[in-house]
Amino acid sequence: MAFIRYVPEDDVPEADRVADRDNVVQIHAVHPRVMRQHYDLYLEVMRRPGPIPRVQREMIAVVVSATNGCRY
Repeated sequence: MAFIRYVPEDDVPEADRVADRDNVVQIHAVHPRVMRQHYDLYLEVMRRPGPIPRVQREMIAVVVSATNGCRY
């Protein structure tokens, strides 16, 4: 559980809202433009075509999260 307050979606300006309700993304709602930028970066790195196939990027993310002790 995060120790950063969550901001209700209605309090986030329409232009800065994102389609993902993941808690990691929503923590950034305390600064909505950062939330939008974080989400756009995530989409670019994890979902767009690149030199590493998406399944391998997801596997790398799992290993990094496990190494860092993330529970989600």
